[in-house]
Amino acid sequence: MIRSTCPYCGVGCGVILSPAGNGLTVKGDPDHPANRGRLCSKGTALGETVSLSGRLVSPVIDGAEAGWDTALDHVAARFRQTIAAHGPDSVAFYLSGQMLTEDYYVANKLMKGFIGSANVDTNSRLCMASTVAGHVRAFGADTVPGTYEDLDEADLVVLVGSNLAWCHPVLWQRVEAARAARGTRVVVIDPRRSVTAEAADLHLPIAPGADVALFNRLLAAIADRGLTDAGFLSHVTGADEAIATACAESGETGLSLAELARFIELWCRTERVVTVFSQGVNQSSSGTDKVNAILNCHLATGRIGRPGMGPFSVTGQPNAMGGREVGGLANQLACHLSLENPDHRAAVAGFWNAPRMAERPGLKAVEMFRAVGDGRIRALWIIHSNPAVTLPEADAVRAAIAGCDFVVVSDVTGATDTARLAHVLLPAAAWAEKSGTVTNSDRTVSRQRAALPPPGQARPDWWALAQVARRMGFGGFDWDGPAAIFREHAALSGIAGGLGRDFDISGKAGMPDAEYEAMEPFHWPFTATRQGGRFFADGHFLTPDGRARMVPVTARAPAAGLTPERPFRLNTGRIRDQWHTMTRTGRAPRLNRHLGEPFVEVNPADALRLRLAPFSLAEVTSDSGRAILRVVVTDRVASGQLFAPMHWTGETAPTGRIDAVIAAATDPLSGQPESKAAAVTLAPWTAGWFAFAVSDDVLAPSTPYWARRKTETGLAAELAALTPPSEGAEAIARVLFGLPDAELIRSDDPARELTTLCFVRGGRIRALLFAGPTPVSLARESVIARIGAPVGRESLAPRAGTDQPDEGPILCACMGVGRNRIAAAIDAGARDVAAVAAATCAGTGCGACRPEIAALIAVASVPAMAAE
Repeated sequence: MIRSTCPYCGVGCGVILSPAGNGLTVKGDPDHPANRGRLCSKGTALGETVSLSGRLVSPVIDGAEAGWDTALDHVAARFRQTIAAHGPDSVAFYLSGQMLTEDYYVANKLMKGFIGSANVDTNSRLCMASTVAGHVRAFGADTVPGTYEDLDEADLVVLVGSNLAWCHPVLWQRVEAARAARGTRVVVIDPRRSVTAEAADLHLPIAPGADVALFNRLLAAIADRGLTDAGFLSHVTGADEAIATACAESGETGLSLAELARFIELWCRTERVVTVFSQGVNQSSSGTDKVNAILNCHLATGRIGRPGMGPFSVTGQPNAMGGREVGGLANQLACHLSLENPDHRAAVAGFWNAPRMAERPGLKAVEMFRAVGDGRIRALWIIHSNPAVTLPEADAVRAAIAGCDFVVVSDVTGATDTARLAHVLLPAAAWAEKSGTVTNSDRTVSRQRAALPPPGQARPDWWALAQVARRMGFGGFDWDGPAAIFREHAALSGIAGGLGRDFDISGKAGMPDAEYEAMEPFHWPFTATRQGGRFFADGHFLTPDGRARMVPVTARAPAAGLTPERPFRLNTGRIRDQWHTMTRTGRAPRLNRHLGEPFVEVNPADALRLRLAPFSLAEVTSDSGRAILRVVVTDRVASGQLFAPMHWTGETAPTGRIDAVIAAATDPLSGQPESKAAAVTLAPWTAGWFAFAVSDDVLAPSTPYWARRKTETGLAAELAALTPPSEGAEAIARVLFGLPDAELIRSDDPARELTTLCFVRGGRIRALLFAGPTPVSLARESVIARIGAPVGRESLAPRAGTDQPDEGPILCACMGVGRNRIAAAIDAGARDVAAVAAATCAGTGCGACRPEIAALIAVASVPAMAAE
């Protein structure tokens, strides 16, 4: 039994791992303070993601396998040559919130202290950089004031740009527990009616980008009602200017006067308020101003740093916070020290004995890949990230990487859009094979421990970085393990503490290896005089004068304006059971059963006007790219607005890469791109041929549209083309499945215009294809289950057999319960979520599906109520 941490979102859940054969069993750690044993659907399925299929197990140079010595010598030599010819700013590292803190520390020490450039940034720039900039402006440091316990003790939780029930389900469970225990009210501020919004006491369908206008109105009301805290404001500067600006705010919110009044009344009359904000705030060209608009309201009322109140940023990656602590962003130094402060630079340079310290901020993520594209950056090392998919204007980023002189990628697989462009691939240890620390959203530092051996030649990231540093001739990179790196980081934090910074874990600097191995989760700071807790209740801040700053901010429209050619506002985000670009979650069949292909949500009025039928395909186009997505007609989005998820890649759905559509507009302070408000065109993609295919092994689509997923029996794919394949369905299917010699059984149903092809070997079904001129309607999970089964009378039927009920789309991933079974329970009299759970077990796992179950109950109750 090994205690470790989950590798998904920033909640930082503790897990207990037990090796089982070649796999792993995973359960929640009841003693971890972040989750107390709870897990979401993704965490519950972690054991299904550790197979070695597709793993990168040896270094690869220009397509040929090589040994580590050869690969490391080659990388070091190419970086040395590039620096000698073009200077230190001609090289860059692009890192990831998947890295452990020790990995991050080594990368930043190498680039900023020894190569002498600050061109080291991270994909965390895409999710929380605006929060960092807002915190620094207001508090003087990137400090999260509160802890998760504030969610347990709040009387009002305001969720801004956060679909907490899907993106941070374990925190949503804490909020639900607080609602049950103390009657906590929940407000959701989101242009889209997400599942979290449907479960809230109040949903405010704000206009895209209008957060500053809304919180300025709240601040003006606070001042007008005399609710400012004069005592606390003695520790704050800028209050008069911020309030005056708020009172003059004229930006539209998109809300009615009644909605505004209800929200303001709730916030003003409730002392214990926690305002949770996430990507809907951060991912904006005015994201930093949005963060400060929220912070202003808490500072004005003194509702910060005390139990059950305060602003709270929730992060999207497991170690985004750890990256922030070691200076993972291009404008930071380790331990919350400032790269632009000469005293801070000198302190770090002296501690590292650094020969060439970076003296100015490096290029932020979007700027970095522009520099790759125009040749300013000639050598690039990407670690555990997929920027060819995830950055805005992803097609241009992919082209930039493809054209770079020298690209190194460290990852667990070579099968990503980015890894396929690398000159050198380095096999990295995966989550369950690595040892180190991570920091979650509320400053809890936890140990991640290896439960499985790395396969082949896979090695930890810190080791590869240190080996390259030594081969480049640098000293100070001779650690014997992550414990030694942690001790060095902790010792440096003591110097930062002496300079008045908040991040100080120097109380851990002297721990021996055995103590590091046994280290329990702890909140920082951790010094001889203080351990964890909240910040700022005492009115002491990290600014030069020790006072907080209220920042005057004014609402600004999204960077991309709507035009007759681009009349729709596109919002992007996550779905419940997938994470980032599915390198890990895509391996778990049960996580692919809820929403299995890329989609776009379209309001019914817009769908009718554009003649977009449900489940048809639509093309979303912007000035930077295009995507083809399945149409979901729903009033969850307002007319003129669209929503699409961000998970699909060239490996899983090439035309579903939604960040190809997103413009590279960024916040001027944080450098974070605006991923929530692209201006786009929506139009039908009129396919004339559709198919659903399943196989036990090979499934290699070549149609203009396809989306592929892993299943319990192999692979499944949705296919479409503008016209039927000229070579015929049989020929395309044999290539698709790689079964040129298999026995073929064909069935044609003229009434349904459906052709079914069944490929058989040894009397068992190897592959099935269902094709027709319209989107194929069939019991997909039932069809998937037939792979590997003997050929029978119902093998080619599109519906479930008489002995096999059709679950329908899976709603509860934890328990494998489909929409049809839940609907049947509702029809049989289950009138609340608890009754559905009792009848089906749905919602008894992580609980992230409970809002969806409640929505189904609400829809079913309408005709029943009318009949009464």
